[in-house]
Amino acid sequence: MQSIYRTIDEISYWTGKAFAWLIVALTFVVSVEVFKRYILNAPTAWIFDFNNMLYGTLFMMCGAYTLALAGHVRADFVYIYLKPRAQAALDLLLYLLFFLPGIVGLIYAGYGYAADSWRIAEHSNITAEGPPVYHFKTVIPIAGIFVLIQGIAEIARCIECIRTGQWPARLEDVEEIDVIDTQLSHSAYVDEESRRVAMEGAKAIDEAARHRSVMEEGVVHEMAIKEDKDQEKKP
Repeated sequence: MQSIYRTIDEISYWTGKAFAWLIVALTFVVSVEVFKRYILNAPTAWIFDFNNMLYGTLFMMCGAYTLALAGHVRADFVYIYLKPRAQAALDLLLYLLFFLPGIVGLIYAGYGYAADSWRIAEHSNITAEGPPVYHFKTVIPIAGIFVLIQGIAEIARCIECIRTGQWPARLEDVEEIDVIDTQLSHSAYVDEESRRVAMEGAKAIDEAARHRSVMEEGVVHEMAIKEDKDQEKKP
């Protein structure tokens, strides 16, 4: 089971990384259009549609990557008080009741939209000289398939947690907490002890947000307090 969701995690990870480069393309296109519009007074009629397609493709194709890193927003005011097995059982129930039917519906409907769009060679009617959109609508079912596959990995992860009582490790990537660490380490106004305390608090919050319980967060906090007391006792 671990090899299954590890492989799926890797697929979602590299898919998200590949489509993340659309941010560069989107930034370039917008910059060029701003220059043409305000400096040359020669705006492009179809650029609005093109920007929407770039951003929409980026948003949809990175959905599986975000799910693989547990980066989607969740209402955790009750969830974080549960133990890992209870969290996994709740996640598994929600995946079966809502996620799977919803994603299957998205793939089915998205395939229909894409097929109709290709059949009529659909173009955008939002702006003049609207570009073709059938290739963009094809992204809908493709993105749904990737999210569905990652969802299967999440279901396997829930089953593993129910069996073992611990959440399996996830793929690691650059997160906000790494940015915090970099900023603090290069700051002339933060000493090493303050940086360590700040990073321990940030890591505890990050772990609580990523399938950890408040009980575990409390353990981390108690360990930090104990370590501070031990250091105070040292000459």
